[in-house]
Amino acid sequence: MEKRYNPQHIETILYQNWEKKGYFKPNGDASQENFCIMMPPPNITGSLHLGHAFQQTIIDIMIRYNRMKGKNTLWQTGTDHAGIATQLLITRKINEEENKTNQDYDADALIKKTWQWKNKFNSIISHQIRRLGSSVDWTRERFTMDHGFSDAVKKIFILLYKEKLIYRKKSLVNWDPKLCTAISDLEVENLEQKGFMWYIRYYLANGVKTSEGKTYIIIATTRPETILGDTGVAVNPSDTRYQDLIGKFLVLPLTNRLIPIIGDKYVEISKGTGCMKITPAHDFNDYDVGCRHQLPMINIFTYTANIRNYAQIYDACGQESNNCDSIIPLAFRGLDRFEARAMIIEEIQKIGLLEDIQTHHLMVPHGERSGAVIEAMLNTQWYIRMTPLAEVAIKAVKSGDIQFVPKQYANMYFSWMKNIEDWCISRQLWWGHRIPAWYDPSGNIYVAHSEQEARIENNLNVHLPLIQETDVLDTWFSSALWTFVSLGWPKNTKELKTFHPTHVLVSGFDIIFFWIARMIMLTMHFVKDDSGKIQVPFKTVYLTGLIRDDEGQKMSKSKGNIIDPLDMIDGISLEKLIEKRTKNMIKPQLSEIIRQRTKKQFPCGIEAHGTDALRFTLASLASTGRDVHWDMKRLKGYRHFCNKLWNGSRFVLMNTEKYDCGFFGGELELSVPDRWIIAKFNYTAQAWHEALNRYRFDLAAHILYEFTWNQFCDWYLELTKPILHNGTQSQLKGTRNTLVNVLADLLCLAHPLIPFITETIWQRVKVIKHITDETIMFQPVPIFSTTRIHDESIKDIEWIKQVIIAIRNMRNKNNIPPTHPLDLLLRTNSNNVTHRINKNYYLIKTLANLKTIQIVSEDANHSLAYNQSIEDADLLLPLEDLVDKNIELNHIQSDIVNLETIIKQIHGKLDNKNFIKLAPEAIVIKEKRRLRDCELKIAKLIEKKKLICAM
Repeated sequence: MEKRYNPQHIETILYQNWEKKGYFKPNGDASQENFCIMMPPPNITGSLHLGHAFQQTIIDIMIRYNRMKGKNTLWQTGTDHAGIATQLLITRKINEEENKTNQDYDADALIKKTWQWKNKFNSIISHQIRRLGSSVDWTRERFTMDHGFSDAVKKIFILLYKEKLIYRKKSLVNWDPKLCTAISDLEVENLEQKGFMWYIRYYLANGVKTSEGKTYIIIATTRPETILGDTGVAVNPSDTRYQDLIGKFLVLPLTNRLIPIIGDKYVEISKGTGCMKITPAHDFNDYDVGCRHQLPMINIFTYTANIRNYAQIYDACGQESNNCDSIIPLAFRGLDRFEARAMIIEEIQKIGLLEDIQTHHLMVPHGERSGAVIEAMLNTQWYIRMTPLAEVAIKAVKSGDIQFVPKQYANMYFSWMKNIEDWCISRQLWWGHRIPAWYDPSGNIYVAHSEQEARIENNLNVHLPLIQETDVLDTWFSSALWTFVSLGWPKNTKELKTFHPTHVLVSGFDIIFFWIARMIMLTMHFVKDDSGKIQVPFKTVYLTGLIRDDEGQKMSKSKGNIIDPLDMIDGISLEKLIEKRTKNMIKPQLSEIIRQRTKKQFPCGIEAHGTDALRFTLASLASTGRDVHWDMKRLKGYRHFCNKLWNGSRFVLMNTEKYDCGFFGGELELSVPDRWIIAKFNYTAQAWHEALNRYRFDLAAHILYEFTWNQFCDWYLELTKPILHNGTQSQLKGTRNTLVNVLADLLCLAHPLIPFITETIWQRVKVIKHITDETIMFQPVPIFSTTRIHDESIKDIEWIKQVIIAIRNMRNKNNIPPTHPLDLLLRTNSNNVTHRINKNYYLIKTLANLKTIQIVSEDANHSLAYNQSIEDADLLLPLEDLVDKNIELNHIQSDIVNLETIIKQIHGKLDNKNFIKLAPEAIVIKEKRRLRDCELKIAKLIEKKKLICAM
């Protein structure tokens, strides 16, 4: 084995061999339990981030663990088409590579370009997954828009529509004016901004006055441009200031439209002026208030967030209406919303309606992908009725059919599900699953797999023109079908029967509702077993924390603090890292900030650490907490851990590969250290299994680290040296046999976490053990055995370790070189201690570098000695022959003189009244503490001086 551990030399080659030989496929053994995990499908838009690496490491640990337990194991992989993200990427590529926009192509041409890009760049993600060591079954890779998946998505949509669970209506949505599509709440990022609160007078109509005799009320708003869409003003019915005005009317500024004053408990009496303008077509809360009071809805914005020439008027049910004037003042038509804001304020101020302006901090919704400010927009969209689906899904978690780990996340799930709203599933994009609906000239809707099927099913005239819906489905719709469609649904495939329900879903807590809950609802609605029982998609939901940087910030491209896991595996220069972090930024003005931050964080770039070190670090961070704070120092530390395992394994191989290790029979004599390490590993395996079974990957990593570094590599290898140098043949065979067996078992235990290094070393170990299997991947994972309990040996070695550590401490404390042999006096009246010394005399003598070990009684007086107490004994080192009397006395006297000089200086300060009066109290306390320390040191030196003089 190479002297130097170099992960780059072993990892890629190993993975290629594993994949080529089909080790990742299910074994198909019907006599064994089945085990399946679905990979959360990453978007095809680019590279995996640290969150992906975190989740994939956890999944691969479970997959490899269960595969080694002999189970028929499948890790299903695939990618998501990522509607908005992919469309943005293609648009950018068209601009950069062709100097064109997507308006230069029709939808079919754009879709064709996207498929070409997908086929070309999908390999980027698969390469990253491979570099992470993920043992997925590549022969079963799926894509959420492959032919089979698309057919299943259509079928689900049609079935839900026929069950009247899917419907179409005009409602308020998050609208991205840059992408010109509705987006989900998950794609909205609320950012705090400094803005203004404008206080505007709304005059009462028909001569009505307030209780104070005023002819107007004051409205506070942060969005004065939406005044053009106001259809009412709300006050709290209990607010005595405005109770008499409820049912009266106001004159809307700029339009002179009459709008009613309504009473609604939503308005907080103590907040602002107590009067709230209601714009149902452009605010979600206003929309709810407007629906309650049957207010009309006036849409004043185009899809690009410009002021319309004429407003669109709808009633509270979303039907077109002519109950309001659609006129918009000429001066504002066609303006961008923020230009319109400035002009409206200017006009309101000009006509004397602006009461006040105050600075105000507010949360402004932005499109996570586009960076644009999001508008609440009235739009016709497709929806799923969620309440009937949610009821069944809630029961599945309450009954324990699905369990959350950690358990507290079930409460978050229940909270969302019990307050569930209908799901807007349509998007105004060209990339995605096109909704299988057709319209005739009269607006009738026909839902079917194809136009031909729509005509046949509805007996339509062949000459009746039909136009297919141009909207596509929300990406979350198809990904909600992931567990069962990936296994072949709607066909009743062998894989579906074998592996569904799946066992564990690993995901982030931030998408419990957007993905996890929807998977539960749709799976339970459509999938049943052979007996007709409803199936859940998975039995356990393991939720990871959110990875934050070393400053506690969420990792994001906009902050420039994302670390590509492959950069930590293979290394990257500072220049390339800066280029990577600042490329294609939504806000180019942040580039310099990110550049400086990166230079400070990684002045020399990122060095290569290898996949195993990264995986072990991620596993060690997988606690039950919500946040995971990334620390590059831990990664470096676990790179040292891998190196420790490598070097320890080299020691084992050098002492066993060309020797008789007892695997062909013959007498084996196990030493106390041999029995000790066997027993320690036995308990380690027990604790490790318990940790994994409780999803405590952090504890499993810690258990492995502790045993590997401290017990095996440090202590046991050291304890074997006296036997390897001077043991009998039977003792040598026993120790070599133990070295190989414990290392082999340790590699098997560690393999799920660090697969590359363990496979590499195991390939050498298996030759010594005469194992014919090709890979460690199918070796049985070690388990606790009652035959490997050697508690007496554990007690013996733990006591011996105390002795050796105590002697080393005495050497360090008294400047005695480790090469200088010592005579040890051991003062004790314990028979157990005497027995241990006699049984392990040579071992202790060799490891502690002792000339002799002499047991003396408890009442024996050996004052002229260095001493240290351990369990049931005192260790004493006689001073004779340890020091040169004259030299040591000179050193002591010199140290005393130096300390006396310092004491004199301190007394000079403390006896000075001005110093005591003027110096800060902390300085005075510090000087007094220094005085006490020096006096104690002198006392110890004087004692030591007396001891030496008496020699």
